[in-house]
Amino acid sequence: MKIAIDSGPLESGHKVRGVGVYTREIIEALGRITRNRKEIKIVPLDFSVQSSKLKAQNFDLKHYTYFNPFFLTLPFVKTSKVVVTIHDVIPLLYPKQYPPGMKGKLKFLINKQLLKKIDGVIAPSETSKKDIVRFLGVPAEKIKVIYEAPREIFRKLEVRDQRLANIKKKYKLPKTFALYVGDVNYNKNLLNLAEACNISKIPLVLVGKQTTDENIDLSHVENQPFAEFLNRHGKSATILRLGYVPDEELVAIYNLALVYCQPSHYEGFGLSVLEAMAAGTPVVAAKTQALVEVAGGACLFANPIDPKDIATKLKEVIYDPQLRWQLIETGKVVVKKYSWEKTARDTLRVYRNILSGKTND
Repeated sequence: MKIAIDSGPLESGHKVRGVGVYTREIIEALGRITRNRKEIKIVPLDFSVQSSKLKAQNFDLKHYTYFNPFFLTLPFVKTSKVVVTIHDVIPLLYPKQYPPGMKGKLKFLINKQLLKKIDGVIAPSETSKKDIVRFLGVPAEKIKVIYEAPREIFRKLEVRDQRLANIKKKYKLPKTFALYVGDVNYNKNLLNLAEACNISKIPLVLVGKQTTDENIDLSHVENQPFAEFLNRHGKSATILRLGYVPDEELVAIYNLALVYCQPSHYEGFGLSVLEAMAAGTPVVAAKTQALVEVAGGACLFANPIDPKDIATKLKEVIYDPQLRWQLIETGKVVVKKYSWEKTARDTLRVYRNILSGKTND
């Protein structure tokens, strides 16, 4: 069994985003579990720039790790079995915030036809699966839900760990703060998070490349929510935008935060929530489908469209010791259900089932 897996997201802007994390971790985990198995060969290739190698080698199956409904990322001609991971369909859920334009609409119609030829789809949650069926017309039996996982680097650090003091000093972090890690798109709901922190008088720390990206086109319709965020809060003394932070430092920031908040209107999975739990940080999350599905009872859930409710939940977590302890302990239990080894084994099972003609039960 010879498998080509697309490493392209690791060479693009997705490298430091969720798609990049998924691509890197699934490639590495598949490599680990197949290292001593001569009958299985996993070959990472950037499908977009190494198409000649892709065509020249006789692969049994190709795994596309990224899909965008408005861009052509799937093969027009199949030379093997094909699997694609569809992380979410957010642009289709919020067409006003993610307008495709005429070219995007045309590519979307082409993509729907190309998806009919695909042998299998991997989704990171039941929430994403339902939306893939609804918006892309993929039969449910073709879709396998395979959960992702927090990376092993994210863990609870000892209180006396010198890294905590060093990182706090380096980034000038306040003693008490709420943390958010991720992108700045509409669905991330940063405006309501900022408003909630203002109401509750809790400093907010934002981590993510886009939070300080000077090249971001603020006139683009997709960046309008962040432009409004900057207009209202760009000069706030209680909101710190750190930009990209390497994992070695991010683990310390998770540990230093009194609460992590994921206020998203929608998520395909919600990886940062699990990373926070793995670091022993209590979580307030939006009461949206995927976050409830993934985090279960280990979060305090808030209404994402109500900043006052988010503020109330943040204060409860910070000032109620019993609740904090409960969320931290429950989080420890929840994260044990997820691992990249399990993700890789489930993915390998999808490959085998497709190549043997079985359904992905």
